[in-house]
Amino acid sequence: MNGHVTATRSIRRRLIVRLLASAAILAVILFLVVQSFGRQLAQESQDNILAASVTSVLDAITVQDGALIVDIPYSAFSMLGNISDDRVFYRIEQNQVYLTGYEDLPFTTARSTKSQPAFATDHYLGEDIRLVTASRKLSLNNQPSVVRATIAQTRNGQKQTLRQISQTVLFLGIGFFAIAMVLTFYAAQSTIGPLRRLAASVSRRGPQDLRPVESPVPSEMVPLVRSLNQFIGRLKKSLSQSEEFIAEAAHRVRTPLATVRMQAEVTLRRVERDENREALREMIRAIDESSRAAGQLLDHAMVTFRTDHLLVETFDFRVLVDELVTRLRPIAELKEIDLRWQKGAPLLIKGDAILIQNAVRNLIDNAIKYSPTESSIKLTLSQDRSGAILQLMDQGIGFPDEGFELLTDRFVRGANAHDTIGSGLGLTIADDVANAHGGCLELKNNAEGVGACVIFYLPLR
Repeated sequence: MNGHVTATRSIRRRLIVRLLASAAILAVILFLVVQSFGRQLAQESQDNILAASVTSVLDAITVQDGALIVDIPYSAFSMLGNISDDRVFYRIEQNQVYLTGYEDLPFTTARSTKSQPAFATDHYLGEDIRLVTASRKLSLNNQPSVVRATIAQTRNGQKQTLRQISQTVLFLGIGFFAIAMVLTFYAAQSTIGPLRRLAASVSRRGPQDLRPVESPVPSEMVPLVRSLNQFIGRLKKSLSQSEEFIAEAAHRVRTPLATVRMQAEVTLRRVERDENREALREMIRAIDESSRAAGQLLDHAMVTFRTDHLLVETFDFRVLVDELVTRLRPIAELKEIDLRWQKGAPLLIKGDAILIQNAVRNLIDNAIKYSPTESSIKLTLSQDRSGAILQLMDQGIGFPDEGFELLTDRFVRGANAHDTIGSGLGLTIADDVANAHGGCLELKNNAEGVGACVIFYLPLR
């Protein structure tokens, strides 16, 4: 019987989602960090060239004959043009008085020198620019004079470089995420692998295999395996106690009933009054019915217990049937029933001998119970290519014409069997045992039209 298990979100799916989310976050962080580093690197590269250019311009300013000579070298702007096609602007002033260049070019008011220029980012003529301002002190007509030069360059080349860097980093991020995705699926599968192997190992076990789990598992799964082994131990102990209880209960129920029946029979022989004798007969009948019902209930409980824990062994089916026939023949003879048993050749099968013995005993007992006086019961054991076939044929009332396929259900009896003591469990027990061994129980009436025919089939395995 499979219990209903409520499944929550898959551990594998959770692991994959979390690892992929982590990989995505790392990819984004990688993109932002590299992009920021690229922007900073491009900015520093442009600033270094601007600083070299403004230094070259300041070095070219000289004083001759009391006049300030501004001769801007070609190299000052050519080094800027070598990097990109950005536009270059300049402005030179003396003591805050405009001398040459773009008069409206913005400049930074931060303190600066030739060795420590000041940088700023601004907007000029509709474009973003990066500018540098540096100053130099000169002596003009024995008076100190400050010459300040500002050089600016548009940032289109820098933006293009940043776009290329961003595109490259984006591809790197996507590639990183793709590789992380593959590794994530592999890691999730590898992580869940031990759990799957443990589940497969447990599910492959037979019902009677209650050994503790000893296969190596990761340390995180040790508490689970330890709890599973403890549960198996408790289950094994509980099943053992249940089996002992059933055996003890069978003994304690059957023995007092047998004693009461014997005392009732002894009393029946001594009583002379007809009404007392009839009462004792009813008592014996009730005891027989109770004894049979209690016995079959306990047999059914034992069968139900053992069908999930078959103790499989190899034995001779013919010997088992022969012992049962020998044991039950005196009961048949009390009703003057001829129990005919054709032994045949030895027939080895694999199965739970106790369960099969219980099933066959109930079938023979049923046949004796429902057979009339001075009739016969024929038992035949044969073998085909795949299994053993035990056939019982009696001369009793047979099975009802309708609904006899339900007679293997618990407490179900035929409509023509109300006058016979029974609990409706004999065929149920035999059917359960046959099914537990991969066999079947077939019910039908004799072809001659008198009595029933029961076929108990077990595979040879």
